[in-house]
Amino acid sequence: MAISGNPKKIAQDIAGGYQMLSPPMLKPYTPADLKVILSNLGVVQREIRQTQVPIDDIALVKAKNMQLSRLRQAEMVLRTHCKKKRIPI
Repeated sequence: MAISGNPKKIAQDIAGGYQMLSPPMLKPYTPADLKVILSNLGVVQREIRQTQVPIDDIALVKAKNMQLSRLRQAEMVLRTHCKKKRIPI
């Protein structure tokens, strides 16, 4: 199954908390699609890390860390799914 929509937008939605990755959701994707999703998770992760937030603004620091946490969790779910299904990524 091809990726519906823009893979970078999917990664941004994951970071924003609008979408979650789960093993049943990843089943229909091909190994090439999974690689594209994984690489876009990394791209969005780098973009979020590049944003500078003032240390005094605790709400912005918390929001940035939460976005990074969601992306790391999605990456772990994807890597675990690939490892379990023996899909080289």
